Amino acid sequence: MTSVQLRAQLQASKPPARGRARAAQPDQMPLLLTSSSLPTLPRPLAAPSRARVRVAASAAASAPDGAGAAATGFPSFLPPAVEHIRDGAAIRLAKRIERVPVQTGFSGSPILSSCVRPLKQQEDAEPIVLLHGFDSSCLEWRYTYPLLEEAGHEAWAVDILGWGFSDLATRPPCDVASKREHLYQFWKAYIKRPMVLVGPSLGAAVAIDFSTKYPEAVSKLIFIGASVYTESPKEMNRMPKFVSYAGVFILKSLPLRFLATSLAFNKTPNEFFDWVQIGRLHCLLPWWEDATVDFMIRGGYNVLKKIKQVKHKCLIVWGEDDGIISSKLAYRLHQELPDATLRLVRQCGHIPHVEKPKEAAKLVLEFLERDKVEKTDRASSVTTVLGNI
Repeated sequence: MTSVQLRAQLQASKPPARGRARAAQPDQMPLLLTSSSLPTLPRPLAAPSRARVRVAASAAASAPDGAGAAATGFPSFLPPAVEHIRDGAAIRLAKRIERVPVQTGFSGSPILSSCVRPLKQQEDAEPIVLLHGFDSSCLEWRYTYPLLEEAGHEAWAVDILGWGFSDLATRPPCDVASKREHLYQFWKAYIKRPMVLVGPSLGAAVAIDFSTKYPEAVSKLIFIGASVYTESPKEMNRMPKFVSYAGVFILKSLPLRFLATSLAFNKTPNEFFDWVQIGRLHCLLPWWEDATVDFMIRGGYNVLKKIKQVKHKCLIVWGEDDGIISSKLAYRLHQELPDATLRLVRQCGHIPHVEKPKEAAKLVLEFLERDKVEKTDRASSVTTVLGNI
């Protein structure tokens, strides 16, 4: 979604009253700025699996840019405003964010790329790689990430190039092709095995674009409130840059962030202001405006023709009361994907992994366990057949 479209949409909208969110039109693009707060973290959903593991280096010890933890425990490259956050889950995840070097073909030097790495990497299990939505960050996963980790899975929360907390001082291009290559090089350098790629909102378009280009890097796909049916306007590249920067200025503003946050959830959170602060934290980095404008003027994501090219097994998760992207599109996506399972989350808005983390994690874990059982059954059947020959 472009800033111009976003502004026009918001001018035509009024903030919803507390309670149930407004129904969205099917062609709306998400105003995802992310994350919410919950008072406590729920208990783990499953016992850790007994996979062979190797311990990963700690974030502080492996920070390649020399950015160790500050006195407060936060990485020093995070904006100072992080110290004003009160949400415990966000604080814990923010302290685990690190930057790792990723070498790409479009940047002369490695890009110090922000992510949350697992405490343990499991060589015998599929890693789960968590993307985020439009103009968001890995902090979007602060409630669901611990649940996946506690359930024994190797989980990575990765910031998409141009958003999040990566070091973009050299102003690398942040168009779709660059985002795709950056994610591939990150996978090639650090993950190195087929991954379960999870894409919420615009992250679903990122996942589809990536998986159709690099199918060998993906084992399964999970989409949450997928923003995949809106095409970016082709005239954006002809728009004067100052207009794009004006739109980005509005996108960063507190009034718009307040409105976007209120639209993203089924119920207005008690910790509303904290949600907004967490959601716009990455916008305070000095290169955010340039990276976002670069993405917009280069066209954004158009994956309509790629949906039916997806060959991986997929899970679709959608909030029944999504006030940004109509849940009706969940049924359309389910029909167009060759091998997909659809699950709706009741009384939930656009970001189930934030608003209903226990339900979101449960659906992800059930999907992965069911696929594991099916593979075991198929292997057993083959063994039986071969034994009877």
